[in-house]
Amino acid sequence: MQMKIEKNFDVIIVGGSYAGLAAAMALGRAMKNVLIIDDGNPCNKQTPHSHNFLTNDGRTPAEIAALAKLQVSRYDTVRFIEGRALSGLQTDTGFEIAVATGETFVAKQLIFATGIKDVLPGIGGLQECWGISVIHCPFCHGYEVRNEKTGILGNGDMGFDFTGLISNWTKDLTLLTNGRSSLKLEQTEKLHWHQIGIIEKEIERFEHNNGFIQHVVFKDGTTFEVKALYAPSPFVQHCGIPESLGCELTEDGYIKTDHFLETTVKGVFAVGDNASKMRTVANAVAMGTSAGMIISKKMILEGMVS
Repeated sequence: MQMKIEKNFDVIIVGGSYAGLAAAMALGRAMKNVLIIDDGNPCNKQTPHSHNFLTNDGRTPAEIAALAKLQVSRYDTVRFIEGRALSGLQTDTGFEIAVATGETFVAKQLIFATGIKDVLPGIGGLQECWGISVIHCPFCHGYEVRNEKTGILGNGDMGFDFTGLISNWTKDLTLLTNGRSSLKLEQTEKLHWHQIGIIEKEIERFEHNNGFIQHVVFKDGTTFEVKALYAPSPFVQHCGIPESLGCELTEDGYIKTDHFLETTVKGVFAVGDNASKMRTVANAVAMGTSAGMIISKKMILEGMVS
């Protein structure tokens, strides 16, 4: 039987992964009443290992998150609810958040740690390989596939620039444009000068073994062997509530925040991947901790003058 949860909180955090849990810990240590709403569906759920996070390098994302939740749950002013936040409303005294169960919770401040959702090309096998052998970030995963036979799914300026970046980790590199190349002549010549191949064929699917890519299969029936493939992709916000509350987005699609991680709506904060290009666990934790401390200080000082 689930324990009944109070309806009124100092802060509601939507999203209970790294950024949200870090914010909750800082708030819990300041003895603020916090509710974390999370549906248990992080974007990195398929990723075998997390890297570039000091003291946790090489652990699974699930392992890091489970330990974080255990530690945060020790603070008795922090509560959790499993479920999806469906809508938000600004009131005269704060905010209301409605969840899928039909319940509504209220708080003076909101933190959105909701992440982003990758918009992947409709190529067979890509989803199954995503985060395992089809990856997006060399700083997170490049070391593990260094010097391997590697492909990059990209075209034009983005494909050229990303290929140049990945050449730090491997020289056995091929750019797959998935159709006719839109590279400039000088870009093509530069890639060839560095012995980086370009394949302009359309891709039909990725052959893989439990998410580990083996071959790229083109629509003409030919194949190309790779051990890893980078596929930088566009994204959308995972949660639409911030926009519905009036939070502005940047030109790149991130939630716009100031130096204090507050959005364009007073009392609403955004942390982690939804508000930063630095898509790492370490950065998410840093942003969450900062927001928790900032909001705690704000509430403490406001209480002194009220």
